Amino acid sequence: MAHWTVEVDRSTCLGTGMCTSIAPGHFRLEGGTSVPVNPSVEPDDSVVDAAESCPMEAILVRDADGTVLAPQE
Repeated sequence: MAHWTVEVDRSTCLGTGMCTSIAPGHFRLEGGTSVPVNPSVEPDDSVVDAAESCPMEAILVRDADGTVLAPQE
């Protein structure tokens, strides 16, 4: 199974915790901003939901081929 990559732009993140509420196994707050628990994850809709719910669009989720899955433009 192909993995997804998860990135958080910590300069954009406000640390609202939305992602940690939606996908607690994939995000944690560290120093007031979010970081991915693991930058490479098994496909999981909660990761996409977290990225789509981020008020600052600070989370980027890519498919194995580099296609941006979230946030949708």
